[in-house]
Amino acid sequence: MLIAQSRRRFCRILAALSMAGLVSQARALPVGVPGEKSAMPTIRLNAAQSRALRAWIVRIAEEQIRREPTPRWAHRDCAGFVRFAVAEALAGHDARWRQAMGLDGRLPPDLVPEETRLALRHRWKRPDGSEGAYVSAIGLIQENSLPVSRDARQARPADLLFFDQGAEQHLMLWTGRGAIYHNGSPPVPGDNGMRTATLPALLQWNDTRWRPEPGNPNFVGVFSLTFLG
Repeated sequence: MLIAQSRRRFCRILAALSMAGLVSQARALPVGVPGEKSAMPTIRLNAAQSRALRAWIVRIAEEQIRREPTPRWAHRDCAGFVRFAVAEALAGHDARWRQAMGLDGRLPPDLVPEETRLALRHRWKRPDGSEGAYVSAIGLIQENSLPVSRDARQARPADLLFFDQGAEQHLMLWTGRGAIYHNGSPPVPGDNGMRTATLPALLQWNDTRWRPEPGNPNFVGVFSLTFLG
């Protein structure tokens, strides 16, 4: 299926769910074996695990602003930023990992069991039904997320703000205090592509296509990763 056709189909499904009041009841997608059709049952974290993992995702994302992007993050665009933050949140956070990431101070608790972390890490579902470490921005939304709202104020930490500009799609990661994202441009001296903005700043963006408000047809809405519930 062409991306444009897939996107139109997704928007129709989202609109139908919203009209029926079933957005919060949308079915989760299963997690399977990389490179194969999905066969494993749905994995959903409990409330405490979800809060802890959301905190890890946000902490890792914020470090890319505070310390600049780590060399451990290779694929630098908006979707790559989300995949990286989630993968490292699901990693084993031992002393060697903390040193490699340059993380110190107080860190979130590790509440997700190792078996669950391994079952989720690098296992994104793709539009063709396979799974693996890579998935596009629209694939993250269509195949790995649940719609929350078109009101950005309903976003929780580690939720995604999704924009559709027709030929391109874009993701921002919500931290609870604002949004962090990579602008997709190759790094140049003095600009690594990382950006952060508060919600009031986003709502006053000069280019109205990037305002996360219901009246903006380019703002699809807020989405939560399926396993976060």
